[in-house]
Amino acid sequence: MTETTRRTMFQLAAVAGAGAGTASTTGKPKKVTTYVFVTGSNGVAAGDPGLTLRGHRTLGVELPGHGPAAQFHHAYQAPQDLAKLATIPSAVAGVTLDDYVEATVDVVRKVSGYGPVILVGGSLGGAAITKAADEVPDLIDRLVYDTAFCCTKLRSPADYLQTPEGRESLAPGLVEGVIADPAVIGAMRINWRTNDRKFLSAAKAAFMAEAGEGEFLAMLNGLLPDESMQVSGADARGRKEAWGRVPRVYIRHARDRAIPLALQDRMIRDADETTPGNRFTVFTVDSPHAPTIKAYAQIRDILHGLAQ
Repeated sequence: MTETTRRTMFQLAAVAGAGAGTASTTGKPKKVTTYVFVTGSNGVAAGDPGLTLRGHRTLGVELPGHGPAAQFHHAYQAPQDLAKLATIPSAVAGVTLDDYVEATVDVVRKVSGYGPVILVGGSLGGAAITKAADEVPDLIDRLVYDTAFCCTKLRSPADYLQTPEGRESLAPGLVEGVIADPAVIGAMRINWRTNDRKFLSAAKAAFMAEAGEGEFLAMLNGLLPDESMQVSGADARGRKEAWGRVPRVYIRHARDRAIPLALQDRMIRDADETTPGNRFTVFTVDSPHAPTIKAYAQIRDILHGLAQ
């Protein structure tokens, strides 16, 4: 998840709840499930207040270089200084998938003592949760891939995007929004706050075609401009004896045009063939890549049900 989108719809979320648990009807402490969210590319750390209201804890992983303070500059505000934006070094320059995994594992370790942990990855965040499960499989009760990359038979998200199913993705069309030479700033920098109608149309088609203009722009304006160039091509395959034994869920987005449904299904199929004794539990929502508020309500219901 997006995930990638809860990052914009729930930016005020943080750790929900305090203490190790709440009282149960028997008077004994009740273990509370903690949902740990790993954002997709260009996202910020965010939990889900809606799940908090249902009695759970939620927490977003702060990925290295992904804090708004590290990426937002005066030059990014209107009127934009595109010449300056083309030269400002990026906070994610040199950041790797291993760095994402380290940050994720650190959060999982911290919350695991308070009850069950459900680790949720959206989009590119799927690569991080797979490798995190390789590191601490016994601390994770369930993995959730929310229209996310799950690499098994192919090495990386980039490899999966080169398959016949992946070539249907509209995400490559967003290259028109790049506003700096990656070799200069050490990252891929996209101007999500442009008013270029051609780019905005391409972004809406790829991410959130079903949304109204206001909801789409709110999502887009919440994205960070920079993303690491080293993550999507990194080896994101999990080991059968570690990742392969953690129960897992895939939430398919039926209207996704960034990670097309056929590609989602290929990754589900590849993973199930890799670990036939531990197959995905699959749900489907009528949602684009970045879910609308209405579509995310369906996703929240699914997530809530996993803790029952």
